Amino acid sequence: MIRGIKGVKDILPDEVGRWQLIEATARRLAEVYGFREIRVPVFEVTDLFARSIGASTDIVEKEMYTFQDRDGTSLTLRPEATAGSVRAYIEHNLSASPTAQKLYYFGPMFRHERPQAGRLRQFHQFGVEAFGCAEPAADVEVISLLWRFFSTLGLPDLTLEINSLGEAGDRPAYKAVLLEFLKTREAQLCQNCRRRMATNPLRVLDCKVPECRAATEGAPKLTDHLSPHARAHFDAVLVGLQTLEIPFLLNPRLVRGLDYYTLTTFEVTCSHLGAQNAVGAGGRYDGLVETLGGSKTPAVGFAVGLERTVLALPGAALPTPSKLIYVASFGPQGAPAGRRMLYELRALGIQADTDHRASTLKAHMKQADRLGASLTVIVGDDEAAKNCVIVRDMTSKEQVELPLSTTAINLQKRLNTA
Repeated sequence: MIRGIKGVKDILPDEVGRWQLIEATARRLAEVYGFREIRVPVFEVTDLFARSIGASTDIVEKEMYTFQDRDGTSLTLRPEATAGSVRAYIEHNLSASPTAQKLYYFGPMFRHERPQAGRLRQFHQFGVEAFGCAEPAADVEVISLLWRFFSTLGLPDLTLEINSLGEAGDRPAYKAVLLEFLKTREAQLCQNCRRRMATNPLRVLDCKVPECRAATEGAPKLTDHLSPHARAHFDAVLVGLQTLEIPFLLNPRLVRGLDYYTLTTFEVTCSHLGAQNAVGAGGRYDGLVETLGGSKTPAVGFAVGLERTVLALPGAALPTPSKLIYVASFGPQGAPAGRRMLYELRALGIQADTDHRASTLKAHMKQADRLGASLTVIVGDDEAAKNCVIVRDMTSKEQVELPLSTTAINLQKRLNTA
């Protein structure tokens, strides 16, 4: 027997309802906020991710699924969708549109990392990208969409954490101060953080190893080294969130794992998920479009991990299943009449099913119970001969006889008034 690959999960029919609820909520809210859907490829040239995410990040160094095309081109399964969205924005000249380019997407992403609860090698994201507006109000709008999404789903014990990474010019001076601090704690840091000191010292602040977090407890804060413009931008974002009464927590450790972020960065966590508790995160990336060959374009966005959102989704959030009508038809005349009944019910948008293998009423009724049918339409040879059906309420066990020709319409009216 061939088994699935470790870290790649099947989403079975009993689980799909949660996914559909989350995706429908995301789609509805994104469009309410003026975002339009974009669908980008699941693989791109490797250089796109190396240039956008950062060659020294863990994603590029360790986690990407990279392979050679037949012509020798290096291709990579997308580890995230922002880079592909930016590439599409530039390639298709979306900046020429007179309307704001606010995009949203769904889809699988791929990273080679140790699988654990809510963290897989193939995982799924819902994300948004807003291009062209440098105002703090755009940050607030995107964050408010993220917060409203989780709030609408009823995820418990949410925390919005926020920080500013400053502008590109703010970082060299801060990195020098941070590096001097880290050198005094180097012996207490994990091997990975010692390597990061030389490549990207900000990532040391994001390390989840308890010893590293303790060692960097007193690290200098980037928010104490912001330029006047970056400080004003961050303050305006915080005021905007307060105006909307969206609670937040300042987190100076929040630096994110992607090099393209500037200014505002944020993350929403859910305490019910344990150590890996982030369910959505994002920030501003004003230099990325230019880095990838476009004109200077401000941008801000976020991505939501759907697997973790599914884990955190309360059972009460699931919608009531639609009422199923089961058609129990049997016999030379009853079976064809039942198939016509199925067709008529489905044409009216009513969820209807049967078991084509069952040849007796007893077998049909067992299947109706197993499927949780609310009503069962019984059509045997006798009913077909009389041009009628028997409708049984599966809860009360009451039965009524209805004309075969009007049964579908009658049942639709009954379901609409139930």
